[in-house]
Amino acid sequence: MFRSIRNRYLRYLTIFVYFVILFFCAIELNFLWLFGYSPDMRDIKTPTLSLSSEVYTADGKLIGRFYKENRSPVEYKGISPNLVNALVSTEDVRFYKHGGVDFYGFVSSMISTAKGDRRGASTITQQLAKNLFNTRKRKSQGLVKYIPVLRTVVFKFKEWLTAYKIEHQYTKQQILTLYFNTVPFGNNSYGIKTATLKYFNKMPDQVSPSEAATLIGMLKATSTYNPRVYPQRALERRNVVLSQMLKYKYINKAEYDHDTKLPIGLDGGYVDKTGQGDSYIRHAVERWLDKWCKENGYDLYEDGLKIYTTIDSKLQQYAEEAVADKMKMLQRRFNNLWGDKNPWRDSKGVEIKDFLLKAEQRLPIYKLLVKKYNGDTTQIKNYFETKKRMSVFTWKGDQDTTFSSVDSIKYYTRILNTGMMTMEPSTGKIKVWVGGIDHKYFNYDHVNQSKRQAGSTFKPFAYVTAIDNGFTPCDKFTDKRVSIKFKDNGKDDVWEPNNADFNFSGREMSLRWAMGKSVNSITAQVTEHVGWDKIVQYAHKMGIESPLKSVPSVSLGSNDVSVFEMVRAYSTFLNKGQKVDPLLVTKITDQKGDIIQEFTLKTEQVLSEETAWLMLYMFRGGMEEPGGTSQALWEYPSLWKKNNQIGGKTGTSSDYVDGWYMGITKDLVTGIWVGADDRSVHFTTSETGEGSHTALPIFGTFMEKVYADANSGYTYGPFPKPWVKITKEYNCPTPQQYSRDTTETDSTTMQVDTSGVVPAPATEETPENIPQIPNK
Repeated sequence: MFRSIRNRYLRYLTIFVYFVILFFCAIELNFLWLFGYSPDMRDIKTPTLSLSSEVYTADGKLIGRFYKENRSPVEYKGISPNLVNALVSTEDVRFYKHGGVDFYGFVSSMISTAKGDRRGASTITQQLAKNLFNTRKRKSQGLVKYIPVLRTVVFKFKEWLTAYKIEHQYTKQQILTLYFNTVPFGNNSYGIKTATLKYFNKMPDQVSPSEAATLIGMLKATSTYNPRVYPQRALERRNVVLSQMLKYKYINKAEYDHDTKLPIGLDGGYVDKTGQGDSYIRHAVERWLDKWCKENGYDLYEDGLKIYTTIDSKLQQYAEEAVADKMKMLQRRFNNLWGDKNPWRDSKGVEIKDFLLKAEQRLPIYKLLVKKYNGDTTQIKNYFETKKRMSVFTWKGDQDTTFSSVDSIKYYTRILNTGMMTMEPSTGKIKVWVGGIDHKYFNYDHVNQSKRQAGSTFKPFAYVTAIDNGFTPCDKFTDKRVSIKFKDNGKDDVWEPNNADFNFSGREMSLRWAMGKSVNSITAQVTEHVGWDKIVQYAHKMGIESPLKSVPSVSLGSNDVSVFEMVRAYSTFLNKGQKVDPLLVTKITDQKGDIIQEFTLKTEQVLSEETAWLMLYMFRGGMEEPGGTSQALWEYPSLWKKNNQIGGKTGTSSDYVDGWYMGITKDLVTGIWVGADDRSVHFTTSETGEGSHTALPIFGTFMEKVYADANSGYTYGPFPKPWVKITKEYNCPTPQQYSRDTTETDSTTMQVDTSGVVPAPATEETPENIPQIPNK
């Protein structure tokens, strides 16, 4: 075929061109899977940018982002000409003259490189091809990736092909826009808008020539010329870019002389409002949408979604302020209680001697150290005892210190944490989500990841079972010793709970009084009458999803549950007996605002309206009945204006490990847990550690702030009037001649004769000495 060409040189050139064309075709077709994927015209027409998804509160405040590349796109008209001029003069001076590949620039760069002056030959369009379509990533690699020189040639040819396709599809302005929106600028800044905001606190259309030169100068090596890390290098590189702008007449000599004398002038005033304190919400949203994303083929980290949550920014702020205020106080109380003594104790109050060793062994690094040192415990111990500089959490802010790993374990084990959630039962909307005291240091979410013993906050499930099965709030039981026989795994056992003060008054008490005062003996009798299996059944159908061991002590909170579950279940009472699936997200849109998905409330009638209303009346007993365990709320006088009513239930597990408060107003249900993450660390007395002294004050402070804000949307007022005709007797408040017992606590403590009798599970305020199960 080529022999007909008589001129030898022309024949050789023709053969060369022929095989180059064949080579290009082979690359384009990925012949025999040698060359990997190449973007086709369909890909070129609809390029996919990796865009961050944004999370908003119900009132439109940005509270978080999901991104692999922190990118926020901008249109060409929003890009300063200074940026365009700096880019073209530095990266591709013939940009407006070539069709994607600049062969003149390529040849001249080869010559310069041969002379020892290395410089790039890639055009802006080629760089865009590499950034936008990952032409050198794994997907684009074929079998030739194992051949070093050929691999580089294939990569370059593939960039040329893609660049030609881009130039065929887009105008020069569109190419520049795509380039600026995809190029990285270091510090996890992808795209020009993110970069100008991070470095200069300006939008891309506001930057000056010197600022533009600084940013474009970084493109040569974002780490080497990062103005925050290497300001002098960045300054020198900026001036090189300015000299290029002068050379190609984008600025004049006077502007050049002026700008080269300017400092870099970084402005760190921009705050990326993805937020640290709201990270619990961001991660809660991620978990909440995990199934939806898988079913609908979306990626939170790349698809640029706008996610609108139910969180009320004002209420969230008030909750975080209340948590910070009260948790500081509780931490001081805890530190004063234990002083220099180690707080990790067994159920008898004896220090756990191997606590630190076991804590070390639970760390991921421990197995690596065992392998590294061949099990040499001396070297492993030395590692954990070696001091090093670190930053630690304090309630006064991050603090730099010198700690060993053992010191760090000791320090953080003593830190108290919390979980708090508020929900509007009528809409199912979650208004507040506080997963802990600081996500930076404690990223375990105490709203729905952590599960702890509920203590007396679980008692209402026994009472609602009774009310829904023939009992009334006025039915009376005697406060007396109770002995309940039952079978546990086929074995005969006996349960004999005690009251908090280890005494039985012998009084007849209505169910309302007994629940309000949290009397264990009467709760146990109710449990025996209705059956513990039935109580488990009611708890599950009202929204408790955690496994519940069906034993008589279930009604005293011996099982582990989450704050999320408890708030959902309690909301059933305020929502006319309808269980709701809490809503954290209301809608998702794309970048243009077009709705992709809206989420609606799902409800299920699980109680009669009469039973639900009667339970609200029962909850008010915590404030209105003698010795009611919610009466510490009277210490917050601003809560009681305009005939306001609040119901609630405190709870504390054995040894004061877990403190709870579940608060109900006419509009909201709030659940709060307080404790240390390790269950062997806890308070020692009811005055310091019961739920009414740990969790309840957070609720009181929070609601004061909510009511004080006239624009919060939540006002004072009584509980709703009966939704239906009430057929059961209920208006039987206990006469107030009974003086308040100053030693009363809200307890599910169970003192038992241990000979032949099953000890009670760890549950309420005054502790039973039962080993605690570590939280996994």
